[in-house]
Amino acid sequence: MKKLIDILYNNINTIQVIGSTDIAVHALQLDSRKVEKNDLFFAIKGVSVDGHAFISKVIEQGASVIVCEEIPTEKNENVTYIQVDDARKTSALIACNFYDDPSQKLKLVGVTGTNGKTTVATLLYELYKKQGEKVGLLSTIENKINNEIIPSTHTTPNPIELNALLKKMVDANCDYVFMEVSSHAIDQDRITGLKFAGAAFT
Repeated sequence: MKKLIDILYNNINTIQVIGSTDIAVHALQLDSRKVEKNDLFFAIKGVSVDGHAFISKVIEQGASVIVCEEIPTEKNENVTYIQVDDARKTSALIACNFYDDPSQKLKLVGVTGTNGKTTVATLLYELYKKQGEKVGLLSTIENKINNEIIPSTHTTPNPIELNALLKKMVDANCDYVFMEVSSHAIDQDRITGLKFAGAAFT
């Protein structure tokens, strides 16, 4: 849990803030169905779904902060509204802040290209692990924190899940992390705000 004022920094350009920033944020949510009390919800305009349509619903579920590109006409006095020009990009930057900028505490290497990303990332992970390093892996097949396996659902997780995983790797004292980076992830700002130590191309 973090104070809202403590995660609104690091190149986050707000158009306006309506409400208090001296409030606690329990969790960050992109999916309206997962919102619970004191969560922050990002209203993102997608290809087929506009998150702004769910603002009233998530407030009923207990959301205390809404990050959006358009402030709703009807506002709840107990909710803080943060207007930004790009909610998707802002979600990645706030996620970095919420999880204490974990990529800055790791040697993070992104593996990108058309084919072979999984193979290269996994080989690097295994190589460094055999050398006795504490290491993490983020791949299409699975995610790993040292020897712990965490199921993978996307080539590159959404920015909230990604920063949460990187924070777990920091807490597990990982030094190196190798991750697949798809062009789709780059286009959708999933890696925005991350600090990479290097890149590998396939």
